[in-house]
Amino acid sequence: MTAIVEGMEEEICILEIDGVHQDVPRALVSPEVKPGDVVVWDGHKWNVDLALTSERSSKIRRLMEQVWED
Repeated sequence: MTAIVEGMEEEICILEIDGVHQDVPRALVSPEVKPGDVVVWDGHKWNVDLALTSERSSKIRRLMEQVWED
């Protein structure tokens, strides 16, 4: 299962899973996770998927460039 990190609030990490926001205890999220990262559930913790995060960032960057070209 994959999710996107929407933000952090004290002891809660807000994840978007299949378009739905879910509050997850920070204890279940790897400490290096930051907003915007794509994370994967390994059965114990949410861990950053560096490849998917990079792919998502590149896609967003391309979309932003297209918007500013107009």
